Amino acid sequence: MFDKEIYVSRREALKKSVGSGLLLFPGNNESSINYVDNAYYFRQDSTFLYFFGHSKPGLAAVIDVDNDEEIFYGDDLTIDDVIWTGPMPTVNELAEEVGVGLSGSLSSLKNQLSKAIKSGRQVHLLPPYRPDHYIVLSGWMDVAVKEVDDYISLKFIQGVLALRSIKTDPEIAEMHLAADITGRMHTTAIKGARPGMIEYELTGKITGVAMSGGGNLSFPVILTVDGQTLHNHYHGNTMKEGDLLLVDCGAENGMGYAGDMTRTIPVSGRFDQRQKEIYQIVLSAQEHAISMLRPGISYAEVNMLSLKTIATGLNDLGLMKGDPEEAARLGAVALFMPHGVGHMIGLDVHDMENLGEDLVGYDASFKRSDIFGLRSLRLGKRLEAGFAVTVEPGVYFIPDLINKWKSEQKFSAFINYEQLKKYHDFGGVRIEDDYLINAEGATLLGKPVPKTIAEIEGLKQEK
Repeated sequence: MFDKEIYVSRREALKKSVGSGLLLFPGNNESSINYVDNAYYFRQDSTFLYFFGHSKPGLAAVIDVDNDEEIFYGDDLTIDDVIWTGPMPTVNELAEEVGVGLSGSLSSLKNQLSKAIKSGRQVHLLPPYRPDHYIVLSGWMDVAVKEVDDYISLKFIQGVLALRSIKTDPEIAEMHLAADITGRMHTTAIKGARPGMIEYELTGKITGVAMSGGGNLSFPVILTVDGQTLHNHYHGNTMKEGDLLLVDCGAENGMGYAGDMTRTIPVSGRFDQRQKEIYQIVLSAQEHAISMLRPGISYAEVNMLSLKTIATGLNDLGLMKGDPEEAARLGAVALFMPHGVGHMIGLDVHDMENLGEDLVGYDASFKRSDIFGLRSLRLGKRLEAGFAVTVEPGVYFIPDLINKWKSEQKFSAFINYEQLKKYHDFGGVRIEDDYLINAEGATLLGKPVPKTIAEIEGLKQEK
């Protein structure tokens, strides 16, 4: 954990932001796989981690803004529990470690909340994102499950967003660590991919790298020769000579901070000419986007430059035609890049999106587009110093989408469908890195990981 003073100052800032009422922080509980005592990997709620530090199941907390009280809740272990878990700190000891002076059992939390609601006091909730949250909150608050959403508080959401969006120096240090572990995952994948290997063999190796860094995966690994499928979690293909392997993975370090990078690898060790051409277009799009990162620029503008760069490169190959800027603005490039150029990253790999994707990525000045492709941009608003973002353009050849658009002659003024016939078997290329926005521009999180054609081919040749 961080020093207790960090958690104290975060809570003080949140109290000032929200102003009144009770702020309720339910921690996560364990979730059983196939019987009660066999649980999935436990991950604490990120907002609970941010304000109360502890990554243990069965905890909750309340900030009573009106009475300037903070209460940490949980149930102490019985001797039957200790037999299986070993000695554990008491709830009161956990509270003291993060500067909270009061503690209580979960039954006393239920009493406090029920009493507050009956007396007309305002109880603030963040949007629940797990089904069991609704059941637990319904019981604690003594309201129907369908009424839980009535307590979701925009003011609470905005207060949390304002604090978590700006990464402080201790957080930045953790994000560098997470990015470094992520980088080791990718160098392992670049060196390890070879013809005849099944995807799950390499997936297992890079998963081990993440866990050996003291944490776990920040999201399920995407490692596939079918890179045209954006979120492909199938790992059963056998890699062959000439395949491109798209690897999108990240590590979460012991403090819960995430890394998220993508590299696209020639399984044979060298890109062929067609692969080089597409790969270089994506790399140019990423480099141009990175060069624009600075406070004050909107990420919608960065996204548009990436799309324009891709359209220009595809024009040069004869796969697109017409004005690249217009093709980007109207959504024609979405045939090749149907997602946005990046998102926020921090304690969550898609940072804070459980609070509402539009609230995280947009504001009064920047509204989400309703155009296919552009509407998938998760972050559109102006960047600020302290934001951490991913930069991840890609080019994909998705046969089903190409055939659908061709049958409709969609954007035929921009797309050369006849030439695209040669690329139905190509797959996809994506390149992604994590950056911190600072006063001067942006800084790469973690050590650089090979990404030019020469760097990747060179690393592939290393023994």
